[in-house]
Amino acid sequence: MTLTFAQARRIRVIRVVALATRRGPAPEAQALYDDLSPEDQNSGSENPRYEGKGRPTGRDRRRMDLSLPDPLD
Repeated sequence: MTLTFAQARRIRVIRVVALATRRGPAPEAQALYDDLSPEDQNSGSENPRYEGKGRPTGRDRRRMDLSLPDPLD
């Protein structure tokens, strides 16, 4: 069985190899499917405006807001 679904801003394509008989740890679950998602979607920044790590600071958010066009213009 092949599943295609959106996850965040990516499209994931998964082929189910086997079904588990019990709920187990993540490594066991990962062995039950093959990820067929295109590799070009995996690279790149999730948010092109903020290139840092983690949550932007207040200062970073103000700088991003200043770079936006004025909606009243």
